Amino acid sequence: MARSAWSIPLNRQLQMLAGQGVILDRALPSRWMRKIAWWVKALYDRLLAYIHSQSRIFCDETRMPVLEKGRRRTRTTQFWAHACDDGPWSGPAHPAVVYIHARGRRHAEAFEQLARYQGVIQVDGYGAYKALVRSGPGRGKITLAFCLAHARRKFVDAYRKSPSPVAAAIIALIGKVYAVEARVRKGTATQRLQTRLAETADVMAKIKAQIDTMLPGLSPKSDLAKAMRYTLNHWKGLTLFLEDGRIEVDTNTVERGMRNVAQGRKSSLFAGSEDGAQTWAVIASLLQTARVNGLDPYTWLNDVLKRIVTGAVKINELDSLFAWNWRPAAEQVKALAA
Repeated sequence: MARSAWSIPLNRQLQMLAGQGVILDRALPSRWMRKIAWWVKALYDRLLAYIHSQSRIFCDETRMPVLEKGRRRTRTTQFWAHACDDGPWSGPAHPAVVYIHARGRRHAEAFEQLARYQGVIQVDGYGAYKALVRSGPGRGKITLAFCLAHARRKFVDAYRKSPSPVAAAIIALIGKVYAVEARVRKGTATQRLQTRLAETADVMAKIKAQIDTMLPGLSPKSDLAKAMRYTLNHWKGLTLFLEDGRIEVDTNTVERGMRNVAQGRKSSLFAGSEDGAQTWAVIASLLQTARVNGLDPYTWLNDVLKRIVTGAVKINELDSLFAWNWRPAAEQVKALAA
């Protein structure tokens, strides 16, 4: 649990336990993790189904090195993250994230994971998502909203390499967009849309006007020109939040969930096998979802495992164990109050 929730590697946990006189075989914690993942896999599947039932979701992917037998080097696989959270506009979707382990980040993985989804997916500019709606199974069913933070990052990088008043002006205009978003956070979708149309639409129009005016005079190979072309190429998806108050301006919802994976990767270096990576994905999904819903991961998982293993919760009642539906047993409440 500490590995998936708090990014403490298993070998470090073994060292901590050894310091307290508890000596365990190195393979034992891995076996425990696999058994836990087996017991909660059905809940993990239900959580992914819950996310895919929402009309708006976020997707992202990050590398996950995996150790393979017979290879001196690790193989780079991927953790794909699917997330939802309607909290910013007080909507119905609870915060949740599911990690899916896959061997790569090709179009095929995106097609396989999202073939049956219908709705808005907010993503960065990665080509697999575009292929999904251009010629893949998502054509006509999926709308892509893009991430303004990614566009801003490209202008910031260009400014750092070669300070330019044009780049500075566009960065400042994007800052105004975020200032409006900070004010409308927690408003209804209708309130957010009204404010955006009254204030943000003009700001976005100024950004596009500056790009249209300045781009023809720039060297095509310059970082600033590349940032401008990226923004223009994704303009429809970048401005979709001006048409729908439910849509965010960026993918920070899912990127926050990726932070946990990145921390775990940094401390653990790699997953011991593909099965180990899948185990990591299952447990991390459930614990991270518990965290973003304000629960203590250990308390939640400990109780959920007891209820599943003992049969207190049947397979058709698993939704009652979602972090936002879960309630501690009566004896736990009494113990906490004592």
